Amino acid sequence: METVFTWGLATATVVIVLGYEVALAFAQRRQPERLARSAHAALREDWFAAISAQPGSEILAVQTLRNSLMSATMTASTAVLGLMGTLTLAAPSLHASFGDGVSGWPNFTPRLAMELTVLALLFASLVSSVMAVRYYNHAGFIGGMPVESEARQRWATAGTAYVRKAGVLYSWGLRQLILIVPMVAFILHPLAGLVGALGVVAVLLNFDRFRP
Repeated sequence: METVFTWGLATATVVIVLGYEVALAFAQRRQPERLARSAHAALREDWFAAISAQPGSEILAVQTLRNSLMSATMTASTAVLGLMGTLTLAAPSLHASFGDGVSGWPNFTPRLAMELTVLALLFASLVSSVMAVRYYNHAGFIGGMPVESEARQRWATAGTAYVRKAGVLYSWGLRQLILIVPMVAFILHPLAGLVGALGVVAVLLNFDRFRP
């Protein structure tokens, strides 16, 4: 009976977070102008267009993109450290649950499910942050070209797309780190996971609203 109750708490924790993300995705399709994610993506595009129309702004563009690249690098580093630490701490329980793969089905518990979810979120954050670094790096080369050069004009569209993609990927990387909170709270205590999920959704709801 306790296991059923624990599974119910685990399911509720995941459903609350996942349900909010699905609702946010539908809201972004219907009213993108009211969400910070869409507004900030448009802001980055407008910034690159404005910086590309101003001669002598190449150094400013490179410095700004370098700051963004460093932020994405820090997020990637945090995800790597978290992934390594989680693997180290979860390795004994994972080995005990899965065994040597010969004795039969693994003992799949709610705790194991949450540990795997934490690992998946950390890995997703790492990939998103690394891809953001990649796009910021490419955008930096484009932003460093002389504004009036033929090469800059040829790559201007790509630069705008890279800046937008990099910002979106960076926000995903940060978001995935935040979504780890209720999963870790559940590992500490099943009821804490439910409370953590509600708290994270309340925080994200405030962050996701665009207030100019």
